Amino acid sequence: MTLKPFLEANRIEAGCDEVGRGCLAGPVVAAAVILPSDYSNQWINDSKKLGKTQREDLIEEIKAKALAWKIAEASVEEIDKINILNASFLAMTRAIQGLKISPEHLLIDGNRFKSDLKTPYTCVIKGDGKYASIAAASILAKVHRDNFMEQLAEEFPQYGWERNVGYPTKSHREGIQEFGSCIWHRKSFRLLPKQLILDL
Repeated sequence: MTLKPFLEANRIEAGCDEVGRGCLAGPVVAAAVILPSDYSNQWINDSKKLGKTQREDLIEEIKAKALAWKIAEASVEEIDKINILNASFLAMTRAIQGLKISPEHLLIDGNRFKSDLKTPYTCVIKGDGKYASIAAASILAKVHRDNFMEQLAEEFPQYGWERNVGYPTKSHREGIQEFGSCIWHRKSFRLLPKQLILDL
C-alpha cells in the first residue's frame, strides 16, 4: 500500500518522527522530511515494518528525492534532565529547525507535540503507516540511531547493543545486572525490574 503523499495539497509539509523513546540507553533521535507532493514509493512505510536491509536501501533514496531532510537528537543527559517525552519533542524541534526549507505545516507522528516553533502542526496517531513523509522520517531516524548504537556496542560489548540497540531485552538487562550501567544508560529509567534489583 502506497502511503498518502500529503494531508493538504499545495503547501510545504514536513513529516516528523522519533525513535528510541522506549530504550534504556542512548539518545532519542528524530528526523524531519519534506517530500515532493508527487513523490511515491510503495516501499516507504513505518520503519518498524521494514527489514534492516530495506531501511538502509531506502535511506539514499529518501535523501536524494526529498526536498529537505534533517536528523537530530536529544542526549542521554537531556533525557534525564527534562524527561523522555520532552526530549523527544526537543529532538523533533531540532530536526525541523535544521531543514533547509521552512515547512508551512508539520505532520507529527503520535498523539501530542509541544514546541516553541510557530509552525502549525497536525498530530497523526500511527502516522508512519499513513503518510509518506512521516514514514520517511521514521526510516531516517531509525537507521541513524541503530547505526549509532551498533558503533557504541564495539566499546560496550557487554550489553548486546549490536542486536537490541538499547531496548530492554533480556540480554541487555542481564548485561546491566552483571556489569552495572554505563555513561550511555538513562539514569531516569528503571534499568532493571524490581525483582532483579532484589537479587543483586
